[in-house]
Amino acid sequence: MDRVLRASQLITEFSTAIFAVKIDPHFSSASQAIMDCKGKIITTGMGKAGIAMRKFSSTLCSLSFPSCYIHPGEASHGDLGTISKEDILFVASTSGKTREILEIIDLARNINVKSIIGITSHPDSPLRQKTDIVLDMGVIKESGHLGLAPTTSILVMLAVTDALALVCAEEIGLTYSDYFKYHHSGYLGQVAKNQCESTNKR
Repeated sequence: MDRVLRASQLITEFSTAIFAVKIDPHFSSASQAIMDCKGKIITTGMGKAGIAMRKFSSTLCSLSFPSCYIHPGEASHGDLGTISKEDILFVASTSGKTREILEIIDLARNINVKSIIGITSHPDSPLRQKTDIVLDMGVIKESGHLGLAPTTSILVMLAVTDALALVCAEEIGLTYSDYFKYHHSGYLGQVAKNQCESTNKR
């Protein structure tokens, strides 16, 4: 096998799947729900989707939207207490059939969470009927010789949620100064600080 050629083919598959995503009015509805949220954006997902949702939650926090991740398996063991009636539950599952994911949706409904947003791929995903807003990733074929490991689907999930976070940040007019308040350390914190100081000198 030519490893360089194969890696190039896989990168092409990844990018093709991202380009194929259809952004529809549900994306606008999800954006509005996030910007209108008076509580927290609670994210959840199992396995690799859970890792993507941890990243989404972290990005939202740095862009001034309070957020945290709940492991769906721990939700029924007390972690559901994190959720309040003012919160949004953002649920991610490529198949939309994972037992723990469907359970956390029902559990959140029982405590009257404000709204539930889902992101999924499979057309027959039960998640579609259980959520208020659905972000459709489209039909995705996982890359690799087995076509099983969550790879392409997770990259699409990350792209959609990053786009969602950035659209919301731009629409509320997030500034360098705002960003510096939430991310004041490290290289990015220094860049934001420099931009603030440069703006103030004008």
